[in-house]
Amino acid sequence: MESENVVTQVDTSMVTALREAVKDCGDRGLQFASKWAAELLVSIPHQKLFSVPNGPFDATTAPFASTPARPKTIPITDMEPNLPLHRHAPRLQRTPEHVRLRELELEMREGDFLATAQKCFEHREFKRAVYWLHECRSTKALFLSVYSQYMVAEKQALKEWNKYSNSRRQTATPLTKDLLPLLEMVRDATEPFLTFMKALLLFRLGRREEAIEADIRSIALYPWNWSAWTLLGNCVEDSEELSALLQYLPLSRSHPLVQFFQIHTLNAFRSPTDHELQLCERLLTDDFFPVSPWVMSMRACALYHQHDFGEAEKQFQRILTLDPHRIDNIDIYSDILYVTDNRIKLSKLAHEFLEIDKDRPEVCCLVGNHYSLRSEHEKAIKYFKRAVQLDRTYLSAWTLMGHEYIELKNSNAAIEAYRRAADVNQKDYRAWYGLAQAYELLSMHQYALYYFQKATTLRPYDVRLWQGQAACYEELGRPREAIECLKRALIATGPHDTSIHLKLAQFHNDLEEYSEAAKYHASVISICSSENMNIADYAKSALYIAQYHYLHGGGDLTLAQKYLEQLSASNSEDVNAAQELLKQVMAAMQVKESQVRAKGAASVTATGTDAEDVSMES
Repeated sequence: MESENVVTQVDTSMVTALREAVKDCGDRGLQFASKWAAELLVSIPHQKLFSVPNGPFDATTAPFASTPARPKTIPITDMEPNLPLHRHAPRLQRTPEHVRLRELELEMREGDFLATAQKCFEHREFKRAVYWLHECRSTKALFLSVYSQYMVAEKQALKEWNKYSNSRRQTATPLTKDLLPLLEMVRDATEPFLTFMKALLLFRLGRREEAIEADIRSIALYPWNWSAWTLLGNCVEDSEELSALLQYLPLSRSHPLVQFFQIHTLNAFRSPTDHELQLCERLLTDDFFPVSPWVMSMRACALYHQHDFGEAEKQFQRILTLDPHRIDNIDIYSDILYVTDNRIKLSKLAHEFLEIDKDRPEVCCLVGNHYSLRSEHEKAIKYFKRAVQLDRTYLSAWTLMGHEYIELKNSNAAIEAYRRAADVNQKDYRAWYGLAQAYELLSMHQYALYYFQKATTLRPYDVRLWQGQAACYEELGRPREAIECLKRALIATGPHDTSIHLKLAQFHNDLEEYSEAAKYHASVISICSSENMNIADYAKSALYIAQYHYLHGGGDLTLAQKYLEQLSASNSEDVNAAQELLKQVMAAMQVKESQVRAKGAASVTATGTDAEDVSMES
């Protein structure tokens, strides 16, 4: 696959495909995908962008009317069953010439009705859009009609769902009852956008494996529909499944779209690696999209998830320099300013974006962070609630609302907010982590342990999650399990972190496993010594090792004497204990030395007696 479809830079076909994606997606109501393609297009270097004529599209040369000429892609053939695709996918064929010409003729004939329906859709008058398309027969009209009916069904489901807010009758997500008839309308679809619609309906019906297969077919036919890629990301459950899925995509891994998909999905999992950062840097070179705010925001989010807040902030500043009114991901920038306690910059940002658009969920989240940093938690909750009213699937606002309730010691409200976050996206560890913390506050450690374990499966190298589990096991009187959790935490912690070593030493000491405890205290001393820290910083570990060798069978009194002499000369709070123990150690060493001398003298006397006996016998 790689050899057939390697992409080394943006070329004329990619520019053409992006221009046509702006129109094709926009005509079908996929406004997010249309905007994404438009923003990406204008980030291409001018010499490449203007080398491609921006003239009218020749539909007679395209595989579908109003659809651009398909880039050379690899057909999906013989998919292996180890991926969650329930059956092998057949080879995809190009659309016959007479079908393409018929589509063109239908769209020209229905042009006025399509334009009217598109405008109704843009103004969210979905039922009117369906009405104006009821006699149209083109695939574009069918897509727009099905999509409009889907939006009507979703709107009704959300309305009914909100009736039972916080009641027992409320399901985790809105239930839509009218999707099966819509699925029947696109069941045998071969056109790329209708195939995408089929994938969307399958996903909403919970038929994830079938949705993945249909979505990959749609991408193979029309790669530059970003909505299809985001849907595929929503279908993927974890990073391992993502890695397995990449080999089934109809584009090589070097293609920008595959790399966009990989970066975006791992950011959604909050687990990007240095590899994703390298991909971002490659895509920001002059060969691709050097001034793309979207790619820059993906890089900034990856840095944020890796806790490199300084570099992430610089990247967001660069984005706002290029596009000062860009709202997408502004909530992530506000999170960074919150974590770094940058009150002045966060306040300025909140005031600026309130004037730009106060009804965007991201802006509400930004303002909520602003008030939270000022410890005005009630006001923060007000804005986070406003964010989820605008978009119930806005996970960050649910999670941050839970944090605010924790600050107000309202554990029950916090639990409800975190549960809503988990309902929105079960792949985000923050909701599970928040639930665990809330149940910890209620001293319900068995529940907290369950949610810590859920979070750990999603983020296995997060030190906080393993430490949280260890704390729960400690409260439940299960020190062995706590020790295992802290050992896992050691894998992910930094080389200079001593707190986990000290906690492990404490557990082993409580279990009377003194030699194991002494090993962890020795690690603390080694770490502190390598950083040239004062002995007062590791006094307790030095004192413990001295006690181990004197009281618990370690036996190395010389090492104990060394540490105790250093402690006795220090200004640590353990000076008195060290001095008292040093006297006992010195006395024990004198006794031991006397015993050694006596034993040596006895050995010499015995040797002399033996020699005399031999002489007499001779």
